[in-house]
Amino acid sequence: MRSHVLVGCTNAGFPRASGALALLVCLGVSGISMAAEPASKGPTFAKDITPIFQEKCQDCHRKGSMAPMALVTYEETRPWAKAIKQRVASRNMPPWHLDKTVGIQQFQNDISLSDDQIATIVRWVDAGAPQGDPKDMPPAKQWPTDDGWKLAKQFGQPDFVLKSDAYTMPAHGQDVWFKPLTEVPVTEARWVRAVEMRPGTPAGRRITHHVLARLIQDEKDPLAINDGSGGGPGSAGLLMEWAIGKNYDVYRPNTGKLLLPGSQIWWELHLHAVGEEIRDHAELAVYLYPKGEEPKYRTRLTLFGAQASQGSPLDIKPNTISETENFHVLAQPARLENFQPHMHLRGKAMAIEAILPNGTRQMLSYVDHFNFQWMTNYIYADDAAPVLPKGTIIHVTAWHDNTAANPNNPDHDQWVGWGDRTVDEMAHAWVNVTYITEQDYQDWLAKHRGEPRSDHAARQ
Repeated sequence: MRSHVLVGCTNAGFPRASGALALLVCLGVSGISMAAEPASKGPTFAKDITPIFQEKCQDCHRKGSMAPMALVTYEETRPWAKAIKQRVASRNMPPWHLDKTVGIQQFQNDISLSDDQIATIVRWVDAGAPQGDPKDMPPAKQWPTDDGWKLAKQFGQPDFVLKSDAYTMPAHGQDVWFKPLTEVPVTEARWVRAVEMRPGTPAGRRITHHVLARLIQDEKDPLAINDGSGGGPGSAGLLMEWAIGKNYDVYRPNTGKLLLPGSQIWWELHLHAVGEEIRDHAELAVYLYPKGEEPKYRTRLTLFGAQASQGSPLDIKPNTISETENFHVLAQPARLENFQPHMHLRGKAMAIEAILPNGTRQMLSYVDHFNFQWMTNYIYADDAAPVLPKGTIIHVTAWHDNTAANPNNPDHDQWVGWGDRTVDEMAHAWVNVTYITEQDYQDWLAKHRGEPRSDHAARQ
């Protein structure tokens, strides 16, 4: 386990400030201009900026992908230089909105820029965004075609792909929740090692707020039925949830989800009008363990709410910043695999904290500048995922900004409550929870007792 800093999250009802403010002042974003370096000494696009963009930006910022502009060639990038500086220095891009001063900081899918990378980009813009010598450009990065699956590189082609029925979203109108059923093509019990979801077409991304794939199958599993996913009797909970920023789940070794014969996917496509008629569907790629291979652990995508109960009224007053919280007790020892906050337009911040049976509090993750446009899924690295004893309380706190200072707020003079519409609000975290046995937990604890007390004091 890596070191987890145990720091409180709030100050008079506001999320605690991260180190970003100091960084902005240092980088000149608060109105203090840095002296431009001569192009011969400072960073250039060819030598210094392109490698950063290839690693952290071009997955989205390339022709045919979801971003509104490409950042591949100098000609494509140069007109956006000042905007790039502002977005990266304020840590709004890439969309990694965690406070880097608290909680777990090791992730499988970390796309954030380092302080050095941010400083390099800012120095490049302040120096006039020079191109440099084209000979210094690294080879262009080769990207898969849009019809390819991201996990195919790791697992090969999926064992099967499920497709929802299609829906035609009119150019104008209210939000729609489309909930068709799709049969799962398995004739015997099979274990899933990874899933990947997406809208069927690039145009479909424009109208799709989120997609849920609930797994409906006959089984007596109280942990699954009561996971908060809303599936009801016969539900094994969510198999997958898609939103901009979350595309797939890969389960850790010896861990997976179970499919039974006769199961179905009950889709929920939340669609909204964008000014033109678009017809699309959702697709779910399923990667199975080899036949006969059964992982030891079963993971469940679980909803941890930050309100009194799912569907209960949030009471967000006009022109205020509100704070809500809720507590969830682990019925068994468990490992938390990820943290994915979910709120709407007034969402400001969310924290997830573990309160151990001995009363010790451990901050796990804190998203201090939530952005509704990016439902980023923060997947903990293997050696950083928190392993927690039975009886641990998962404490989730959410903040909503219903003031004029929130640029995404549609109307700061309105009272806001819980609801499915984008203009309503939600407050919960999606977390893959892998329950383990008490003996597993004791074995894990014995293995890690020798590590520094700052890492494991909360578990003794």
